[in-house]
Amino acid sequence: MDALYLKDSYQKEFTARIINVEGNFVYLNQTAFYPSSGGQPHDTGSLYKGREGFNVLFTTKMSGKIAHQVDKIGLKINDEVKGYIDWNRRYKLMRMHTAAHIMSEMFHKETGALITGNQLDLEQSRIDFSLENFDKNKIVECIKKSNEIAKNNLPIKVYFLAREEAMKLPQVTKLAMGLPEQIKEVRIVEIQGYDKQADGGTHVKSTKEVGEIKFLKAENKGKDNRRVYFTLD
Repeated sequence: MDALYLKDSYQKEFTARIINVEGNFVYLNQTAFYPSSGGQPHDTGSLYKGREGFNVLFTTKMSGKIAHQVDKIGLKINDEVKGYIDWNRRYKLMRMHTAAHIMSEMFHKETGALITGNQLDLEQSRIDFSLENFDKNKIVECIKKSNEIAKNNLPIKVYFLAREEAMKLPQVTKLAMGLPEQIKEVRIVEIQGYDKQADGGTHVKSTKEVGEIKFLKAENKGKDNRRVYFTLD
């Protein structure tokens, strides 16, 4: 299955052929729907077979393949369909994800912190950082500096590297757990002149599209673990 979103996060519609059906889950030979993964929620939208529409309620990975949960039975193997992404939902999550990259690099530069957990959402998102001290003023300062980066209108590009090449990049992953061993080809999301991270999610083309990052609250989640909630203006 060809995951179209890996190369173009802005692709809103596509054509595909159904290669498998399991109840109300359908599998396509290619898809622009993003499955829940890495803290980024799934896409929703619709699939059309001719004039008949099937709402895509949920997108996930099953046995390594992308599965689309539709709201009714009726699609069959070899059916040709046209897919439409719920763009408003996707674009909000793209902005959130890029904001998270800006913040994670800033927190790492300023404090050395790595990411211990994260969850993006439409209205608010959160990142867990390996911060030794619970210093709210420092957290607010990092977000203020993140906004300065966002306003710089830095271009963002996506490309792929062999694992050996990717691992030569300094701090290519901000995850405390590191990069899983099974990943042999690494997708890089680069904020030009600022950050390069291994990542499989969807992002905007420029930091300016993020808007203003707003601090909501911070929580102490145990030893050396601080949870930061944020939203976008």
